[in-house]
Amino acid sequence: MATTNTYLTFNGNCEEAFNFYKSVFGGEFSYLGRFGEMPESDEYQVPESDKDKIMHVGLPIGTSNLMGSDTGAAWAASFVQGNNFSISVTADSKPEADKLFKDLAAGGQITMPLDNTFWGDYFGMLTDKFGINWMISFNEQQQ
Repeated sequence: MATTNTYLTFNGNCEEAFNFYKSVFGGEFSYLGRFGEMPESDEYQVPESDKDKIMHVGLPIGTSNLMGSDTGAAWAASFVQGNNFSISVTADSKPEADKLFKDLAAGGQITMPLDNTFWGDYFGMLTDKFGINWMISFNEQQQ
């Protein structure tokens, strides 16, 4: 069966964001590579200002991976923080949903507080301090 992985792009603060997410979800990075580790060629030289930025990072969360990178100099002009996506997390319990929601909301903005919904989930939405949109849910019937 296929899994869904979410990929996030940051404008220079990917490492800070992923360390925050690791503090919320636990675990270890499956990979963390920097642009400075890329092999250079005559066609492409990594700008000195990009060498310490994150080229790719992965954080396993359950059976999925949260992945991300910083945008490089060539793409920075088209970067839009928090543009057109949300990450949906289904918790294993109501207390876990509460904790994840509270931790992710730290320094961010709650757009819909966690509550029971008409469709049967305990559900809430927020934008974290990095501008990333999250949906947290728990469904007791699916346990």
